[in-house]
Amino acid sequence: MAKPFYYGGQAVIEGVMMRGRENVAISVRGPDGKLNIAKQPLPKIFKGRLREVPVARGVVILIEGLGLGTQALLRSAQIASAEENERIPASLLWGTVAASIAFAVALFFVVPVLTTSYLVDPYISSALVSNLVEGFIRIAIFVAYLVLIGLIPDIKRVFAYHGAEHKVVNAYEAGSPLEVEAIKDYSTAHARCGTGFVFIVLILAIFIFALLGHPPLWLRILSRIVLLPVIAALAYEIMRFGASHAKNAVVHILLVPGLALQAMTTREPDDGQLEAAISALNQVIEVDEVVGR
Repeated sequence: MAKPFYYGGQAVIEGVMMRGRENVAISVRGPDGKLNIAKQPLPKIFKGRLREVPVARGVVILIEGLGLGTQALLRSAQIASAEENERIPASLLWGTVAASIAFAVALFFVVPVLTTSYLVDPYISSALVSNLVEGFIRIAIFVAYLVLIGLIPDIKRVFAYHGAEHKVVNAYEAGSPLEVEAIKDYSTAHARCGTGFVFIVLILAIFIFALLGHPPLWLRILSRIVLLPVIAALAYEIMRFGASHAKNAVVHILLVPGLALQAMTTREPDDGQLEAAISALNQVIEVDEVVGR
């Protein structure tokens, strides 16, 4: 019996990307108002056995998400601006991924360490308190970041497509028909959302960094960078377990903060945005059904 597969994706510029067992599809509404579909098979590394190995799969999926997600964003921007015939250079793709990682690490991990070191540590002697303050600063920066980008009109539309992606996946997993009217009443929150994943990373980081005590500043900064893939891998396992046991009362309570945070990164989608998400999911399901025969 085949293992269950959990479909999911992300919002892109004027559309939605969905990942299946075999391929990735993005559905983007072009300037003419029509939906444009772009598909590509998944590289073998994202379908291999390593993707099933606990902890290690978290690193694979993180790399996959960054690579495929960035590619989908760039591709959707081309389609939305009617420049889809231009090929995306690999250097641009991976340069964008590297810049995104560097920005995220600097903002959410290096800045909190420096802030705590220069503004808090001179007045306290407890390593535990220092790490807790650093963690709370990190979470505050993340929340403030979501609030600020949520004020940008174009990002609001991306957040609406994010809501559409969640509604469609929720409906599919509930066995509902993939039709606009049948999907509208489903939640814009989902237990496997990237926003919830980041929140788990931030919480888990507090506990792991607290175990390191209070080494010199340079070593604290290095530890935040080096241990990030490990924390992300563990966070993925926690998120996976939570999503698989979401109906359990205790687990559901633990998921509430991450689900609530998704209210900042999703919006209620309109019919056209739901259509884009439905189209993308149908594309990957269709390919999976053909390959599985």
